[in-house]
Amino acid sequence: MILALLAAFSAFVYFNLSNSLTAAVDTSLAVSAAQATAGLNIQNGQIILPEAIGADESGIQALGESGLTVIVLAQNGRVLQAVGPYRDVIIPVNGTLSSNPQGAYDTLTDRVEANDQLRAYILPVLDNGQIAGWVQVFQSLRPVQHALDRLLTALLIGGTTLLLFAALGGYLLSARALRPIDQITQTAQRIAGGDDLSARLNLPDTGDEVSRLAATFDAMLVRLDNSFRRERQFTADASHELRTPLAAMQAILGVVREGKRPPGDYRQALDDLAEEANRLRGLTEDLLRLARGEDKTMIIGERVALSDLLTDVADSLRPLAEVRGLALYVQVPVGLALTGDLDALIRLFVNLLDNAIKYTERGEITLAARSEEGGITVDVIDTGIGIPSEDLLRIFDRFYRVDLARSAGGAGLGLAIARQIAQSHGGRLEVRSAPGAGSTFTVRLPV
Repeated sequence: MILALLAAFSAFVYFNLSNSLTAAVDTSLAVSAAQATAGLNIQNGQIILPEAIGADESGIQALGESGLTVIVLAQNGRVLQAVGPYRDVIIPVNGTLSSNPQGAYDTLTDRVEANDQLRAYILPVLDNGQIAGWVQVFQSLRPVQHALDRLLTALLIGGTTLLLFAALGGYLLSARALRPIDQITQTAQRIAGGDDLSARLNLPDTGDEVSRLAATFDAMLVRLDNSFRRERQFTADASHELRTPLAAMQAILGVVREGKRPPGDYRQALDDLAEEANRLRGLTEDLLRLARGEDKTMIIGERVALSDLLTDVADSLRPLAEVRGLALYVQVPVGLALTGDLDALIRLFVNLLDNAIKYTERGEITLAARSEEGGITVDVIDTGIGIPSEDLLRIFDRFYRVDLARSAGGAGLGLAIARQIAQSHGGRLEVRSAPGAGSTFTVRLPV
């Protein structure tokens, strides 16, 4: 592209200068011819020359001394006067050029030396509208050609030098611009060759597209690294949670198989095995719910009467609260409804109410709902043991359990499932709590 533009510019400069120089020569020839014609003496339709050429009054001799060639021809074509270096070059007067009363230009190449051109101007000498003779003026185009040759040399040298500098500059600029791309490629290859996602580009922020690409790449690596770390932690926690009941079941079976025991011991062993099996089943179901919750296409869009759902959930868990001596209040207005998955929403509020009952030793639990602009807000408020501030940011992580709550059992998946259900419905789950002051879990769902 640069080569084409440079060639076009050079051609424009060359031909423009060529036309300008040729036009200047033509103007000089026309002025000289008019000057020579004005000094001629015409009588009875014929050109009369001075008797002494050395005392030429027409100024023709002066034109010859300036480097021009001036030839004066009579009506019959006879040479009356010729001065200058090319006085032997005569254009026949019977041609069409000589009959043009305004004068005509011509370029001669076959009557001069090699590599030389003559520019000619033929002007008829008129007397009462009749041609009395002709004045032919010649000038060599060698100075013009030399100027054009020098220009062509300068253009070739300058253009080649400019092209080389442009190529070198383009290479250096492209190498500098593509260096971050190469770093991104190398980093991606290192990551592809292993499982280490800690590599970062850390390129300076220059505000250009490559800088934004590098920043986006680093941000993607951070998200991937955090995601893989969470998955590895999840796998480790899940393995630990699954190993505990399996180890207990193996221990029970080992004890039973050591020898013959009374029927009561076998019955107790079966009861213990059933308890561990139920624990395994619950953990497996929770893991399956988490896996399904990752797929947003699993959400069923059906119209859910939220007021009835909350009332039914509270009624189903009320006996559990009464056994622990807790009061359960329901403050839900009639007519609340939204679009979502009925079973998932039931699980969401069962988990929240069940946690509130587990971790409240005395006092009361309140399930309140209200309609707000663009959505519905549901609060589960308890007067329980509360949650330390350092644990508030992690209680929604999978398998995370607050130390004060370990005695209550569970695998630490309930709140993770609840938050996932809220998010899959386009909402969010929030918590406010302090040790000894109870907790408030707030679910905000769009209508």
